[in-house]
Amino acid sequence: MKISKLILALILMVPLFALSQEKEQLNVPLTDPTKEGKLNVGLINGSIKIIGYAGKEVVVEGISVEKKQSKNNREASGGMKRITTNDGFELTAKEKNNIVNVSVDNINLLVNLTIKVPQRFSLKVSTINHGDINIENVKGNLEISNINGFIRMKNIGGSVVANTINQDIVVNFTEVTPDTPMAFTTLNGKVDVTFPGNLKADVKLKTDEGDIYSDFDIDISKVPAKINKTTDGEKGYYKIKKEDWTFGKINGGGSEIMMKTMNGDIYIRKVK
Repeated sequence: MKISKLILALILMVPLFALSQEKEQLNVPLTDPTKEGKLNVGLINGSIKIIGYAGKEVVVEGISVEKKQSKNNREASGGMKRITTNDGFELTAKEKNNIVNVSVDNINLLVNLTIKVPQRFSLKVSTINHGDINIENVKGNLEISNINGFIRMKNIGGSVVANTINQDIVVNFTEVTPDTPMAFTTLNGKVDVTFPGNLKADVKLKTDEGDIYSDFDIDISKVPAKINKTTDGEKGYYKIKKEDWTFGKINGGGSEIMMKTMNGDIYIRKVK
């Protein structure tokens, strides 16, 4: 029994090599399939799609996508076509005590990942460039971060903390973990979240260049705006910034749900 477990651990740590446009797959058994697990995955370049399914393993598929030759590179090469590419990558999945860590070694390569997880699974997922994050049919504690792409989540249960900078956040809940705070923030995009009708929450909302809409009857709190004063005597300037948040309660209130965007609208929808 000890020898077989050792062999299994070594197998899970063996990386797979993939060439451009070739899809590779890793099947990762869990230490205890009867318990909830957690997936940690982060990319520099690429999209991540995660789907909850009825299986008991984590299934990871990765495919590299060749980037187009930039204008600057074409000019520097005198208009010649690129023949060699650095598009091989190493896809690795390591599992220990139901925690699965997925990584790609070539940070400069654009790699798209599709990952299947058991439906009860917590996630910590991030990407930075050239990709979106799509998640569906998963229930757990979900921490999702993107910089230059969308975050879209469908048929989600549990709690979510999601942030991006240059795109929208769209989330559809089937159920929400009670007494658990959540946050949805972006800089240049909308925040659009659909909740079950029995949601109980204290909401904290802010948009600088947009409007707030809701299907829920929100009991708005009359809280005066917070004024922050900044003084720099040496440079001779004084700055006053008004922190104008909207506070309210849904169905009598509960854990805090924060939604914030600078350039976009906020939608708080009720499941129809």
